[in-house]
Amino acid sequence: MRKRNLYQPDSKKPYALSRSKVHAFLECPRCFYVDRRLGVQPPSGPPFNINSAVDHLLKKEFDSYRVKGKPHPLMKKAGINAVPFAHEQLNDWRENFKGVRFHHKASGFELTGAIDDLWQDCDSGELIVVDYKATSKDGEVSLDAEWQISYKRQMEFYQWLLRQNNFEVSDTGYFVYCNGDRSQDRFDGVMQFSINLIAYTGCADWIEDVLLDARECLESDELPPSNKGCKQCDYVQDLAGLNLLMPD
Repeated sequence: MRKRNLYQPDSKKPYALSRSKVHAFLECPRCFYVDRRLGVQPPSGPPFNINSAVDHLLKKEFDSYRVKGKPHPLMKKAGINAVPFAHEQLNDWRENFKGVRFHHKASGFELTGAIDDLWQDCDSGELIVVDYKATSKDGEVSLDAEWQISYKRQMEFYQWLLRQNNFEVSDTGYFVYCNGDRSQDRFDGVMQFSINLIAYTGCADWIEDVLLDARECLESDELPPSNKGCKQCDYVQDLAGLNLLMPD
């Protein structure tokens, strides 16, 4: 059971809450409460090392154009009049447990989010939030699946965080979506990727209310209801029904 970074209702210090934990609250308030207030973390899946490698290589690739102050060929091909944004804090903004930060006084949360990249519109000067994604599927990649609401919220949260730090940010961000080609006859130690830039127009109007709701959830001494369809809560219920939960 985790004891660090538990939410303490009587504490006057800002409580650190990441973008992913805000999403966890939206997915299931009960699981969020059990994690942040009671210290029982949900089981984690395996690390996505291939995705992380693609992410790392894309950052290095776009950084080479950032140094030159020139657009990446993908940006030119898509007709995006922008260049990779250079800023002394960019490496911190990209790092987990640092990221872009903002103290939201109304909720008492110190909010964080680690971005992948920022571009700057050459006409308006606005920043463009960019997120890297990697997959391998037949057909074209898109943002049409129901579960990809998490990608959209992620983009919107980063846009909101940057605005709270007094940056002018475009409503339109881009997903650099890399799709591994499984149609080749041989592997030979090489995976070919097609890369698409998918534009997404974000709307962050939901964030303020959600933060206040999350604070109210953590302040309560009562366990909140679970979201219908939460697989983790269903799993616990099934264990209880089979009398397989650990005794006190």
